[in-house]
Amino acid sequence: MWYRRTIELVPEDRKGKVLLHFGAVDYRARVWANGHLVAEHEGGHTPFTADLTHALVPEESQVIVVRAEDDPLDMAQPRGKQDWEREPHAIWYHRTTGIWQPVWLEVVPHTFIESIRWTPDVERSRLGFHLRLNKAPDRDMRVRVQLSLQGTRLADDTYTLDAQELLRDIDIRSLHFKDERSDLLWTPRNPNLIDAQISLLDEEEIVDEVGSYAGMRSVGVRDGRFQLNGRAYYLRMVLAQNYWPESHLAAPSEDALRREVELVKELGFNGIRIHQKVEDPRFLYWCDRLGLVVWGEMANAYIFTPEAQRRLTREWQDVLERDYNHPSVVTWVPVNESWGYRIWKVTALSARLCGGCITSRRRWTPPGP
Repeated sequence: MWYRRTIELVPEDRKGKVLLHFGAVDYRARVWANGHLVAEHEGGHTPFTADLTHALVPEESQVIVVRAEDDPLDMAQPRGKQDWEREPHAIWYHRTTGIWQPVWLEVVPHTFIESIRWTPDVERSRLGFHLRLNKAPDRDMRVRVQLSLQGTRLADDTYTLDAQELLRDIDIRSLHFKDERSDLLWTPRNPNLIDAQISLLDEEEIVDEVGSYAGMRSVGVRDGRFQLNGRAYYLRMVLAQNYWPESHLAAPSEDALRREVELVKELGFNGIRIHQKVEDPRFLYWCDRLGLVVWGEMANAYIFTPEAQRRLTREWQDVLERDYNHPSVVTWVPVNESWGYRIWKVTALSARLCGGCITSRRRWTPPGP
């Protein structure tokens, strides 16, 4: 499949880097800007970014071309419930090819905040903070982190940054008081989310700024029972394959993603297992925001070969990286062993590593308040 679109860039858009983000393209993608190859990616469920900066032409109009390749007979390709035949049969659904998650343009400074990780530690009343820039700064810079919950300030810290990455533990003092924990910890009944504002400073000038959020919660297993925030938590879950009649793998709208979460809660469930699909991050956003426990999963291939293992392992690692921060994601379930895979399983014990949310700068404005 081929896509072609002309975009307009005004002069102020050329002061930094111009990035084109893809949520997901099934299965292989190549991207050109004004005839120059700017990105190649393999994996139908994971995001990638094309840097257009050096391929721009002096005119305002820029031509973007995307080629998506999806071979239905390639059985080593992780495809989940997508059928390899032209029409779906038995338990399989229609095939999906091409761009099926949002694409957006972002203008960033030459040195910018590339990623943020949140790692909650409820027992120690701390929130782990890991920031990564796109490159090491030319000189020392500072990072300001402001955390708040429903307008109440939890932290306002500034750190010196002299390398590409910064790791810090932020003390969440409210967690020291047991009576106040229920007002701060994340649960499906009380999906408390900490708002975060992160600023990159050069002297007193704000170079870059992003908004994010984090969820303080812990998960584990004790005496055969699932534990949420140190207490036994009974899971009432629904299996969700999340294929849409009108649009298959892709959601028909942002509102449909929110409504799906609302319906699960209205039916009396407190959790959802995503089956043979990597969900749209906007769906996980609403699970974070409205309160729904999520078991994540990677889509299978249909044969077991070294090539299939390589593809699945690499893409699954990218999925874990993308969804690391969502407090709603508490477990990664194993791939379906009945289809021949015995790779690994990541249980709730190691899912405690997850705990915040995706970062947004000017890329995507989360729906709702």
